[in-house]
Amino acid sequence: MLKILLYANMEGIYSSRKIRTACQRDVNYMWLLNGAAAPSHHEIARFRSQRLSECAEGLFFQLVGRLEGYGEIKYEHLFVDGTKIEANANKYSFVWKKSTTKYEARNNKELEDAVKTLCEKYEEPAGSEAEKLLEKLLGKVTEPFVHGRGRRKSELQRDIELLQGLLKKRKKYTGYQVTFQGRNSFSKTDPDATFMHMKEDHMRNAQLKPGYNIQFGVEGEYITGVSVTSERSDQLTLIPFMESNIRM
Repeated sequence: MLKILLYANMEGIYSSRKIRTACQRDVNYMWLLNGAAAPSHHEIARFRSQRLSECAEGLFFQLVGRLEGYGEIKYEHLFVDGTKIEANANKYSFVWKKSTTKYEARNNKELEDAVKTLCEKYEEPAGSEAEKLLEKLLGKVTEPFVHGRGRRKSELQRDIELLQGLLKKRKKYTGYQVTFQGRNSFSKTDPDATFMHMKEDHMRNAQLKPGYNIQFGVEGEYITGVSVTSERSDQLTLIPFMESNIRM
């Protein structure tokens, strides 16, 4: 299965269904199968997503060790270079840290003011936590909430929904801050991707796109180390790249 996937990638075939078809019709794939039946596209997809993802790194460094045994590499010189590839993510799903920090501070101030006002309004202890205050207000509800045009919300319902909305935003901004992990941006559809400049900018307007920074280590014309990072600058990837290859 590994031979089939590697050969298919070399030929530019990535779809599990197309690989399945090639195994049935292409003599090169039949030779790799060595008389075995062609796998279904479900088997190919499961192998690639479940089994291969767990052992791909180990297989790569086994290959590097084999090259050392053949005398092809001697670990004397390492040439490091990098490139940026665009992530499979929506180009307009960006989240910026600077904007998030500004909106988070504004929301926290609004939440603090709302809690203070509602505590005075409903005669609750000053300085109560927003979550506990919300629980107490929900305990005061005696009639079901109304929604839709032509229905007038009660004052209690409006206050509860205000508090719920502010708490929901606070939770969202807190999650954003955790996702940043020292970065200045990320994509909502691919949180690991960072918005960065690409080498090929077809728009020619320096548009930022979600992507990854790929680093390669080469010796004797063989790739002996690979790392995928979310850092925009190559300066921040060198030390982690060297440390990861030393551990291996």
